Amino acid sequence: MQDHFDAVILGGGLAGLSLALQLRDRFPDFRVLVLERRAHPLPEAAHKVGESTVEIGAHYFADTLGLREHLESAHIRKFGFRFFFSEGRRDLPALTELGVKRVLPTPSWQIDRGIFENFLGEEARRRGVDFRDGAVVRGFQLAEDGDDHSVRFEHDGGSHAVRARWVLDASGRAALLKRRLDLAQDNGHHANAVWFRLDARLAIDEWPGDTDWKQRCDPPERWRSTNHMVGPGYWLWLIPLSSGAHSVGIVADADAHPLESMNSFERALEWMREHQPLVADHVEAHRDRLLDFAFFRNFSYGCRQVFSGQRWAITGEAGVFLDPFYSPGSDFIAIANTYICELVARDREGAPVAPYASIYEDLYFSFYRNTLRLYEGQYPLFGNAEVLPLKVLWDYAYYWGVLCQLVFQDRLADLRLLGELKPELERAQALNVHVQALLADWHRRGGHGNPAVMLDQGELDWFHELNRGLHDALDEAGVRARLRDNLALLERLAATLEARAGSPRADAPPGLDLFDAAA
Repeated sequence: MQDHFDAVILGGGLAGLSLALQLRDRFPDFRVLVLERRAHPLPEAAHKVGESTVEIGAHYFADTLGLREHLESAHIRKFGFRFFFSEGRRDLPALTELGVKRVLPTPSWQIDRGIFENFLGEEARRRGVDFRDGAVVRGFQLAEDGDDHSVRFEHDGGSHAVRARWVLDASGRAALLKRRLDLAQDNGHHANAVWFRLDARLAIDEWPGDTDWKQRCDPPERWRSTNHMVGPGYWLWLIPLSSGAHSVGIVADADAHPLESMNSFERALEWMREHQPLVADHVEAHRDRLLDFAFFRNFSYGCRQVFSGQRWAITGEAGVFLDPFYSPGSDFIAIANTYICELVARDREGAPVAPYASIYEDLYFSFYRNTLRLYEGQYPLFGNAEVLPLKVLWDYAYYWGVLCQLVFQDRLADLRLLGELKPELERAQALNVHVQALLADWHRRGGHGNPAVMLDQGELDWFHELNRGLHDALDEAGVRARLRDNLALLERLAATLEARAGSPRADAPPGLDLFDAAA
């Protein structure tokens, strides 16, 4: 094999292989070596988190990487997020359901990670990437004087050493660079997760045996949603996989629901019998088809640095991880990989990398911190059928209205536009901080009803339009106007939430009506 590459990517999972594809698409002559410990092909329903995609990650895979045909043919089109306030309940039609009745315009998918990563590996090789599965990294040396880095690894029974201008860490929780450079950081969000796969379809639409309830959705396929069964301090996910398996996970505040109460399949099943008995009934019915079980303690974490002027970078779970509640993992892979490609571009132009590494890292961490605020201290209100639906509306509007606009319009690295809009972006961030505190206080003051109602966000015209508008192709003036219009929308939404919470500001602009039928 050749002994010099433009980049060596440590890890050939979702982050590493997608980065390799993006680099090869951007720079057709780029020589990329990807080293992946696990041998391919992976088993279907591979035991990895990150099966549910949302708009940014879905757009990245489908459009940036050009994989839409594979997503449509080999994976499940998602029926959005769906929430059931089902703590201790079996009667789904008699409680509050939050979710759209019809699929929204911008697509996302439930990804079977085994199928997808096998395809990514094959696609990487088709596009000229040197992808070595079954390769074990044994060491690396980062150069500090402009020379090439070096990487040592074992593959096919032999030892190899290569040089590379860039070393890019996509090694997941092995976090090779982060551990070597002591970059680990506690982000203050302490929650745990357990999850498992069943080789069976959990058809939630059939569980109540209520035809009218089932037909509220068109098509009547709630099972295609990322279904959240929520309660105080926790949520449980149900995610279908195209292999026919179903992914089940419990994510909980560490203080409210200790990991020790659910860190084996039997303990998790006993926990579900108490908190989500309907899910427990159907898991119990398929327990003989259990594929696997795992858990993470304190799954959310930060990293002090992810991009360096010394031509190394970190992407995916090798750097930071937020929380799976809104499935942002693939989003932050997309953002990190895009900034890494921009850094490589600056390097190929002969420009100094360090100033851009600092700027892009500031932007990346800003997006990370703003998203983290959606979860910090908010788990107690997850069982609140009055407050959580409005939080979900806000969180979607903030996500679609700001960060999605920058990604869909290919403006993540448009430093001139971002500088011009800095006051508006900072105002949006401040609004988000304010609204998250408002929601937490609202929950503490009470209001915990759980009426038998379906709250369809898609029936809110402004909400539907935010989602549809992600497809619009805008010029620079259009992006600027769209972001400012969306900030005005967020101002009105915040005012409405304040009024609902009983603490309106005297100068609040006219608000937006939210779920009037339910109110």
